[in-house]
Amino acid sequence: MGTSTQGAELAHGTPAWHDDATVVVVGSGAAGLMAAVELAGAGVDTMVLSRGRVTDSSTDWAQGGLAAVWSDQDSPDLHVSDTLTAGAGLCAEDSVRILVNEAPAALRRLIELGAVFDKDRTGGIDLHLEGGHHARRILHAGGDQSGHEVERTLVQCVADAVDGPLSVREGVRAVDLLVDAQGRCNGVRALDAQGRLGEVRAASVILATGGIGQLWTTSTNPPVATGDGLAMAWRAGAVLSDLEFMQFHPTILVVPADHRIPGDRGVLISEAVRGEGAFLIDHRGTRVMAGLHPLADLAPRDVVSAAEHAHMARTGERNLFLDATAFGAQAWEHKFPSILAMCRERGVDPVTEPIPVRPGAHYHCGGVRADMDGRTSIEGLFAIGEVACTGVQGANRLASNSLTEGLTMGRRVARLIATGKGVPTGPASGGDAARRQLPPQDPALFDAVRRTMTAAGSVLRDARGLDNARRALADRATPAGTLTNATLDATNAAQVAELLLAAAALRRESRGSHRRSDFTERSAQWQCHQDWSLDAHGLPEMTIRTIGHEQAPERSAA
Repeated sequence: MGTSTQGAELAHGTPAWHDDATVVVVGSGAAGLMAAVELAGAGVDTMVLSRGRVTDSSTDWAQGGLAAVWSDQDSPDLHVSDTLTAGAGLCAEDSVRILVNEAPAALRRLIELGAVFDKDRTGGIDLHLEGGHHARRILHAGGDQSGHEVERTLVQCVADAVDGPLSVREGVRAVDLLVDAQGRCNGVRALDAQGRLGEVRAASVILATGGIGQLWTTSTNPPVATGDGLAMAWRAGAVLSDLEFMQFHPTILVVPADHRIPGDRGVLISEAVRGEGAFLIDHRGTRVMAGLHPLADLAPRDVVSAAEHAHMARTGERNLFLDATAFGAQAWEHKFPSILAMCRERGVDPVTEPIPVRPGAHYHCGGVRADMDGRTSIEGLFAIGEVACTGVQGANRLASNSLTEGLTMGRRVARLIATGKGVPTGPASGGDAARRQLPPQDPALFDAVRRTMTAAGSVLRDARGLDNARRALADRATPAGTLTNATLDATNAAQVAELLLAAAALRRESRGSHRRSDFTERSAQWQCHQDWSLDAHGLPEMTIRTIGHEQAPERSAA
């Protein structure tokens, strides 16, 4: 793999403010807050930066649960097997085994911190079944409010710790990573709530910025999911991996025309609804998944989304339906109260009618290449949660492994930093590395990215569409000259989209969440990873990494 000697950063003026901490956590979802809570508990001076409110994350929106082996009817080997199967041959088994073996302890730690999960009639944890799982191992809270309970618990812990070694700065958006002359990350450049540019110096930076779902027009992700972490890591020279694998959730509510509101959030109909017996039908009432997979409607998400897309393309239907009318009102109100309320607010009553649905952008399986401790190719930079690519998700994430992975990685990176194993003990010296200055992009590019990715980079892709999309985005690029939240949205989304489209164009097969209409079969030749980095001239370089070499790469200068 080529090493980068010249990274890049967005053009900036003189910083108006400065701050410092031992550790900076960028992002406030499950992974970032768990890391912050554990670091604070160990007495490590930690600062959390949240570009919006501390609760503005995909975690708070998550309806599904947290996967962990919790009963005698389940086993770690079975959970590993289900994860590897969903990952379509690209999982790193060592990372998967770390996740599976440590997941129960991570959830017990969350319960110790105050989380309350749903109980069954005997008083034990009520375990659910979701797509791709062969055992009941999904813990839920409040029926369909699991993510909210995780976020509530961790936010409360953060609030309890802010008088100690932990501080939180809301409305502060990271712009670029600071990298010293020795190639070590030593802080972040950021915009505060007043639009002033500043710097936070730190011995370690933990990226926990979440995903990239806002690059598509239909998404389950909150507005903050614009790919900030990936773009910053890329400009700093970090290695990115498996970027082409974007998981599309099969069941996103299609809001009736008379109830659509501009800017309304995408409503996810949780996997757990199908786990309780709901099934997909078309406009004639025909079962969509019947005979297509042994698990039918509980097949892995990539299989279901691809089947939906193919069915709609064949019939000309703009959406399908999820039929859960057999549940009855009591089951809906008890098990899925939030989904029921959000559907009814948008003109659909799941108790009496099938829910109109179609696939939408949900979870990015690729990201900043990292090990399960969060270590990346840049010394002092860690990546955890959805922004990281650890090999756990492979080509397609198994349902409910994401929150569990975020919590597990948050604990592991905190333990690593707190014990000082292989981690710098103080801010680096030697000045910052010289990097190319890039102009931010015109805000109009953001909407162009979303339209282009929806048309060419969604469930089904082909060479012509991918090539046209890349040219279209290149033609639309227009420097804006000023760093604002709007220009950051456009710049980061465009950089991530360009890389994802390039990776998708090169992978000439259909595997997991990456589907090609012109290369419809899985190819043994492509049972490998694409690692992306900057070469010595600051240009993109792709290197093939074979299965079995998934550990974090050697660190290189940015």
